[in-house]
Amino acid sequence: MPRYSDAAILAELAACADRLGRSPTMREFAADPGVAMHPHTVVARFGTWNAAKRRAGLVPRRFATDEELLAQLRTLGAELGRTPTGRDLDGRRERLPSASLYWHRFGSLSNALRAAGFDVPRRAERRERALADGESLARRLDRLPTLSDWRRAREGPEPPLLSEWQVYRLFGEDGAGWGAFRAVLGQRLARSGKPARR
Repeated sequence: MPRYSDAAILAELAACADRLGRSPTMREFAADPGVAMHPHTVVARFGTWNAAKRRAGLVPRRFATDEELLAQLRTLGAELGRTPTGRDLDGRRERLPSASLYWHRFGSLSNALRAAGFDVPRRAERRERALADGESLARRLDRLPTLSDWRRAREGPEPPLLSEWQVYRLFGEDGAGWGAFRAVLGQRLARSGKPARR
């Protein structure tokens, strides 16, 4: 009769993950003073380390399936109460995959978020949002906003603006970036009959 039951091994894995705050590597499991068995015991019973972690309800850190990656995004979204961002993932690097892994697997973090069921606006929708926010800010300033104006506005109590670098990339097809955004915004304000100073 085996020294440890399947349930006991899986419980050890789960307890180690709780203490670490993330899914453990074999090295972390071996170094945990609260663990009573060697990682090879786990592998011998379940075939591979990752198979054991999956049975314990943990996500392998390097070899997660697409569905496991998407489930982690959904869990993070529920924890945050909103759509996760790359910054959210970066701030939880110890326990979550990197944004770059989502880019590699899904083509972009936005694609991964959409696949996970989040409502992520497309490029054209984000451009429109940037212009609408820019129009509102220009009216408050009585001039076209600079990069610094936008940065300061993001720190205020208003609903969050896209970052200035997101705006720069949305309008930066020819390297014009912020200048292109200001030009399009200026044309939009002029068409509305309320041109803003530059």
